[in-house]
Amino acid sequence: MEYAVSAPEFHCGFVTLIGQPNVGKSTLLNRILGQKLAITSSRPQTTRNRIPGILTRPNAQIIFIDTPGVHHASRALNQHMVDVATGSIGDTDAVALIVEAGVGRDGAVGISPTARELLTLAGQAGKKVFLVINKIDQLPREQVLPVIDAWRTEHDFEAIVPVSALKGDGVDRLVGVLAGAMPPGPALYPEDTLTELPERFFAAELVREKLFRQLGQELPYSVAVTIESWRDRAEDGVTEIAAVIHVERESQKAIVIGRGGQMLKQIGTSARLDLERLLDTRVHLSLFVRVDKGWTRSPGALKRLGYAKP
Repeated sequence: MEYAVSAPEFHCGFVTLIGQPNVGKSTLLNRILGQKLAITSSRPQTTRNRIPGILTRPNAQIIFIDTPGVHHASRALNQHMVDVATGSIGDTDAVALIVEAGVGRDGAVGISPTARELLTLAGQAGKKVFLVINKIDQLPREQVLPVIDAWRTEHDFEAIVPVSALKGDGVDRLVGVLAGAMPPGPALYPEDTLTELPERFFAAELVREKLFRQLGQELPYSVAVTIESWRDRAEDGVTEIAAVIHVERESQKAIVIGRGGQMLKQIGTSARLDLERLLDTRVHLSLFVRVDKGWTRSPGALKRLGYAKP
């Protein structure tokens, strides 16, 4: 007698990655996807928008939502970032709270008020919450368990998964745990889809990443990038991109351009190389710097520069 073997049930759903600035959410998303999608830098508050990354496995599809770090918001830009992050909690199947592995000098585990607020928001929304303890590679092995135990008393987590987004430790286990928690259902995107955002968005983000990495401590938070024009030249396989770097003051414009235009040239060269990898074509990138006074404090300017309310 022959028995039919049914295929494993397919699962599909959304997971919001949330946490404070610089805990490694974007690095984790890139590691999960196996390629660079979200820009990263050593500076907090690099991510400003909701960035979906789509992972498809044989029996599951997970749409990960990278969000800005939740922090005290004093300017319109900062409030936009916090709104994007907290607004992504309600519209998801599960929340992955990303925290840093760490203990204080006395061995105490620091659990911030912001993390507790995020747990409260997720609980009020009735969401499954997974705790992801990142940067375990920076902590002696014997200190990892006390960190897990301290967090376990804060919330009834679906699971607590220690990882190193930088090195990849624990990331496969995390994906497996999250995939099993997604609701049954068909894939929402073709299996080769990485994101639903357009290439123009990522082109602007790559230029902004180079600004964050090249400029001083404060200036990156006063810069934005928009794509002014985009032309695919089929005749010679070149994509022409013109991008505008927006700053708030003339003095900032001078810093971005640099002496003899050297800083702007360096930023453009670095961004062009990444764009060619992203688009798999040759790129001609032109950068212009424009003063947009007080744009980080103006809701109207934020909307014009692509930071619309979520």
